Amino acid sequence: MRILIVGAGAIGGYFGGRLLEAGNDVTFLVRPRRAQQLAADGLVIKSPHGDATLAAPTVLAEAITAPWDAVIVSCKAYDLAGAIESFAPAVGPQTAILPLLNGLRHLDVLDGRFGADRVLGGLCAIAATLDEHGVVHHLNDIQMLTFGERDGSDSDRVKALAAAFATTKVNARSSGLIIQEMWEKWVFLSALAAATCLLRASVGDIVIAGGVDTVTGLLAEAQSVAEASGHGARPKVLENARSQLTSAGSSLSASMMRDIEKGGAIEADHVVGDLLQRGRAAGLGIPLLKLAYLHLKAYEARRQREAARG
Repeated sequence: MRILIVGAGAIGGYFGGRLLEAGNDVTFLVRPRRAQQLAADGLVIKSPHGDATLAAPTVLAEAITAPWDAVIVSCKAYDLAGAIESFAPAVGPQTAILPLLNGLRHLDVLDGRFGADRVLGGLCAIAATLDEHGVVHHLNDIQMLTFGERDGSDSDRVKALAAAFATTKVNARSSGLIIQEMWEKWVFLSALAAATCLLRASVGDIVIAGGVDTVTGLLAEAQSVAEASGHGARPKVLENARSQLTSAGSSLSASMMRDIEKGGAIEADHVVGDLLQRGRAAGLGIPLLKLAYLHLKAYEARRQREAARG
């Protein structure tokens, strides 16, 4: 199975690197600067599951002349439009597109461009970052990836992806309930991002400050939207989310909060805004999510204004 990884950042670099390490046919679609870096230094991964330095095959967008069997998309939501233009020539009639973005809004975008029959559901859970030297740092033991057909069927292309990942160190699996699992991740992530960005603190610090009711309120609002959409988090999943979001001493925070702290772009519309829009369409009162989204959009407005100043 020929697999194209869109980007070689923290997520694409890690999961694509593990596929490459295990001997799979993997190519990374990258920009010229990253291609030069990988040619000079290799794809470097630092991880509790083993370090690796790999000779990584790369391709530039303008050099794509034939389709791949699978395209794994791991960019940030705000980069999706540009990513689509870069990998579109790699999508043929039989190509499977596996997006690993947060939320569900990207599915509509990909369906509109390529057709729903080509787009799988997928999610990942990993704490990873790319440093200034292009090294992928995996920060803890978690390296989970789940994917599947959105109608729940067990297709040949899902089996082929599962077989490829079975050769790796990644905790990967196929799922017949991938949309349900994507909603469950979204419920947790939206509450985590809204709470830690709004209060600019880790879960543990929010608990110490007496903010448990705010966090659980955000989780309840996110769950109400999921329920209205027919995909409320299952009881055990919801209880696990509540436990993680109210753990005293926890250093857990959303990557979006860290992006804000370094003045970077954020996925406000994709993670919180889309959930808010779906809740409003269902007639739900979700004031905490509304406040969190307002905070995120105010940050984006300030960032845009400061960028315009130069």
